[in-house]
Amino acid sequence: MTISEGPAKAAGPAKAEAPAADRPEAPEARREARAWCWSVVDSPIGPLLLAATDQGLAQVVFHADEARAAEAVARLTARLGTAPEPTPASLASAADSPADSPVGSGGTPPCLTHLGSAVRQLERYFTGALREFTVPLDWSLIAGFNRRVLRELAEHVPYGTVVGYGDLADRVGDPGAARAVGVAMGSNPLPVVVPCHRVVESGGGIGGFGGGLETKRTLLALEGILPQPLF
Repeated sequence: MTISEGPAKAAGPAKAEAPAADRPEAPEARREARAWCWSVVDSPIGPLLLAATDQGLAQVVFHADEARAAEAVARLTARLGTAPEPTPASLASAADSPADSPVGSGGTPPCLTHLGSAVRQLERYFTGALREFTVPLDWSLIAGFNRRVLRELAEHVPYGTVVGYGDLADRVGDPGAARAVGVAMGSNPLPVVVPCHRVVESGGGIGGFGGGLETKRTLLALEGILPQPLF
């Protein structure tokens, strides 16, 4: 898994609209600038941009080529109120470090520690060595119904299992809100780590996916839910 980091100036796309079934309050207002950092890592499903704050991993972005990474960094800079902390080249060795070792020394910003943990854990996930992510998560980029659904998913739909959109709506006390659950999955700021790929249609279809259906199939095959492709 290789890692890169760089500047970004492009403006980001508009944020997905919240579900009409339970329109949430706005995500936590930016009361003060928050330290954060980011990096792009290679993976079997393409480059992923990871961003972390002092509270934990805050965002995962699929297909993070140079243009998409620039958009994501510009959007996060606006949301978090400050430019990102520099990501040192030493973070590139994090994927080769023991899973429980800290990143950097005593003066390392917490965001870099969380970012390094996410890099290591994702590498182990993609090799089949890790089934449960333990990196702290920063949920501040999402709120209301969407956050409630995604936390239920993260905490109670484990590796190698799936849940239907309607079943997930029932679990959070909103029966009949399957469509709103689908919108929540599309607004997930932490895909893979918060496993929206495990949410499928009750009739047997795999449903939609913000990272593309081929990416969803790859993740479900990795977890043994779908057969591995022959080619």
